[in-house]
Amino acid sequence: MSERNLSRFMGGSPGQVILRLVFLSFVVGVILSALDLDPLEIVDIVVGFFKRLWEMGFDAIGSLLRYFALGAVIVVPLWLISRVLNLGSKG
Repeated sequence: MSERNLSRFMGGSPGQVILRLVFLSFVVGVILSALDLDPLEIVDIVVGFFKRLWEMGFDAIGSLLRYFALGAVIVVPLWLISRVLNLGSKG
């Protein structure tokens, strides 16, 4: 992968992206700490989620679709707005 393609894939130069990720990780860490959450708790929640899905069988499909719809209601419009705003700034 050429350097231009790598920068395009990552959303900027690798150094800038790494610095941005370090900063965002710190900010999210502070927020999660304020909410009294720790990384192992989050992992346990995710593992428990998938375990419950496995145990529920076909009912899990309905739950997955519900979670997907709940997330998509937020994610898709934000993505669309970011793409439109990004398109306007290039022109």
